Amino acid sequence: MTTSTDTVTLTVIRNDSGSGPGRILDWAESEGVPVDLIKADEGDEIPSSADDLDAVIMLGGGFLPDADDEHPWLPAERALVRQCLDRQVPVLGICLGAQLLAHVGGGEVQGDYGMPEKGVTELTPQPDVADDVLFQEFSAPTVGIESHRDQITKLPDGARRLMSSVRCRNQAFRLGDRAWATQWHPESSAARVAKWEDGKLRDLGFDPAEIKQVAQEHDEQLETTWRAFFGRFLNVVRTAGVR
Repeated sequence: MTTSTDTVTLTVIRNDSGSGPGRILDWAESEGVPVDLIKADEGDEIPSSADDLDAVIMLGGGFLPDADDEHPWLPAERALVRQCLDRQVPVLGICLGAQLLAHVGGGEVQGDYGMPEKGVTELTPQPDVADDVLFQEFSAPTVGIESHRDQITKLPDGARRLMSSVRCRNQAFRLGDRAWATQWHPESSAARVAKWEDGKLRDLGFDPAEIKQVAQEHDEQLETTWRAFFGRFLNVVRTAGVR
């Protein structure tokens, strides 16, 4: 844990090589914040204790948060999330990371639930954004890049719903005072969307050319919006680290 004169470090857990940290690395570098990137999908060890961590960001992955047989690091990741919640270590869960946070908190996640979301999607603020330190800037709908088929179908008790979309009610939530979850990918970009496989997009009912064009059209807005969001998360981390 940092003191008032130290620099915070972000512990970022990658669960899938296709869902890396993206813009987070550039944003952190511009803020002078080191990143400890743990490639769990390649066998890097998940920290066994949250005591010395300043913040944890859990990235995405195309599987459920309890798919332990195929992804054997998940129990350790869930245990770390539990410790972070108990010790008030700031957490940001993205896509699978959001589902991990919901699962650990006692919510429910279902596979292949509802309709899939891919590409730029409108996100609608919910009433609880008004007093949320990360989301209170959103008084009108905004957009984020989605890539999921599974959904959080029930929030943990006490969680505050912050964003919804037409196809997914639980797009963002806060659990406690220092843990946030986003079903969309704030770290993503048009460059990442451009690499998505056309055949897979068509199989899900999407027009690949349209998905990629719309992402390019919104790329500057996405960068500006979610860089500022990340900055607000860093402010929470810095404040939490002062002891």
